[in-house]
Amino acid sequence: MITQIASTKSKIKGVEQLADGYLSRTPILQFLIVSLMFPLWGTAASLNDILITQFKTVFQLNDAATAFVQSAFYGGYFLIAIPASIVIKKTSYKFAIMIGLLAYIVGAGLFYPASQVATYSMFLVAIFAIAIGLSFLETACDTYSSMLGPKKYANLRLNISQILNPIGSIAGILLGKYLIFGSVGNLSQKMAGMTGQARLEYGEKMLQLTLQPYKYILLILIIMFIVLAFTKMPTAKPITNDVDHAPKVALGKTLKYLANNIHFKKGVLSQFIYVGMQTAVWSFTIRLALVMNHNITDADASMFMVYSYIIFFIGKVVATSLLARFEYSKVLGVYSVLGTMTLLITTFASGMVAVYAAVVVSFFFGPQWPTIYAHTLDTVKEKKYTETAGAVIVMAIVGGAVIPAIQGIVSDFSGSMQFSFIIPTICFALVSYYFISEARSKKEA
Repeated sequence: MITQIASTKSKIKGVEQLADGYLSRTPILQFLIVSLMFPLWGTAASLNDILITQFKTVFQLNDAATAFVQSAFYGGYFLIAIPASIVIKKTSYKFAIMIGLLAYIVGAGLFYPASQVATYSMFLVAIFAIAIGLSFLETACDTYSSMLGPKKYANLRLNISQILNPIGSIAGILLGKYLIFGSVGNLSQKMAGMTGQARLEYGEKMLQLTLQPYKYILLILIIMFIVLAFTKMPTAKPITNDVDHAPKVALGKTLKYLANNIHFKKGVLSQFIYVGMQTAVWSFTIRLALVMNHNITDADASMFMVYSYIIFFIGKVVATSLLARFEYSKVLGVYSVLGTMTLLITTFASGMVAVYAAVVVSFFFGPQWPTIYAHTLDTVKEKKYTETAGAVIVMAIVGGAVIPAIQGIVSDFSGSMQFSFIIPTICFALVSYYFISEARSKKEA
């Protein structure tokens, strides 16, 4: 009969693999390599915000149709998260990360033919391929980061890794600003007077520019793949006394266990709402700026996203400091309530004040994803279900495919991009309720 032991030697010198999957201490080099993966999906996600603005004009789309960019992106996350978790269970976190990098490389490479074919559907295929890679990366890295050290610091480790995410987001927006928008000015105004073949040829020329940032991304991905391939990484899985791997458990049994965990289900739903809300705000901030001020160029409007990601980064740093001293539910409860109030200003204020509020709200996004993720994962007391539980939480990212589409429909139906921000406002209010209720439950317990 297999019995569990307290610890075993890890592949990393001076680090013990504990029975529950956590490590006796954090291996700095390995933690740094995993953390450097986090900017990679931030870059891809922020480039989507640029592509939405570009595609709307070139392909003459309404706001609901432009949201298909996010539907393809986050739909890929949803479909691949469980398969990614199965790969992790059967192999290792390292192997899953390497698969994610390879799929990301393929997706970025597809922008070469997409820019030549110049059809909306081909670009969506490339974006979906990238999402497959990112689903592997996030499913593996989010859980792996939290496991690389003592359990009591799991939430803090994930928040530290997530601090690097907005750096990638800023890089993505800047790549889009200078390599895609460039010196074009306001693309919609420039193409407004074009018809027929002239419009078609100019639109194809603009789509060629979408390839440029992915050339640099490909280079970085290849370097990261090589570095990871030649670095020893700890297992960070529950152990037994005769094998150093997670005990086998059927997927159906795992899903049944998770379905009966009320706190886990609440966390997954909150993650769905949060990701959808964040994605919706960032997807339409550039559009909001162009609507509220007709005198600025696309490149100028994209700067509001740069400011958003900088403020997002600051929000993460401040929250990480607060989380080290205060209960997570109180910190996130205050963040969420203030964020809801800020989005109310975005929805109803006049002029550029609405745009400034849309930028400021990113401060309150800072700690949401990693904190919800780590807390929800911690509700899974049976650690043999950890990999699949992490995948289910990542699947909640599909909110990014749903909420922006709803906001796009509201914008088209109401004729007001600004009023459509009522959708993320409601979402943030629901996230506020989640953290307030969690704080109340913990106090009662």
